[in-house]
Amino acid sequence: MKKSKVETAETRRRIVDVAARQFRLNGIQATGLNDLMAEAGLTRGGFYRHFESKDQLVAEACAKSFESMIASLESAASESESDVEAAASFQAIVDRYVSADHRDNRVARCPLAAMGSELARADEGTRTAASEGMDDLVEMVTKWLGRSQPQAPQSRAVFAVAAMVGAVTMSRIIVDPDASSRVLQCVKEHLDTL
Repeated sequence: MKKSKVETAETRRRIVDVAARQFRLNGIQATGLNDLMAEAGLTRGGFYRHFESKDQLVAEACAKSFESMIASLESAASESESDVEAAASFQAIVDRYVSADHRDNRVARCPLAAMGSELARADEGTRTAASEGMDDLVEMVTKWLGRSQPQAPQSRAVFAVAAMVGAVTMSRIIVDPDASSRVLQCVKEHLDTL
């Protein structure tokens, strides 16, 4: 029996969601299509009914990961929004991103911190999706930074995003838990000054 367009779209969305999670957890190269499709409740043969290639799936999963992460950070900022202290919203973004929870939970958040070096070597479609996601992230941070300090918020936002991604990435690499936590704390302290 042929699936409806709605069922087909739902299946594709499920594959992208599983792929986004698996790519952040295991990396792009270490995630095989067989395992990915099995987790989505499908066979590998069904993959090519939805995607032309793994590269196409990687690009869509990357875009989905950015969308989810930005929504989470935007939510943190909105919940902290205060007329008294506009900087509280930016600080909420930093607190959510530069955290032990984000460091330890590779599945939940940022594709840049999870697979940045692989994204840099990916095909043009994936790099375009990652670039657009990064632009959206910088734009969101710029919006919240601009509320407290309207002078050159985009420049500060680019710096903040680079520092945040770097902090989480470095903290994941460091074996010593205390040294890993110090990296997060030091970067948060510097971002407090923005």
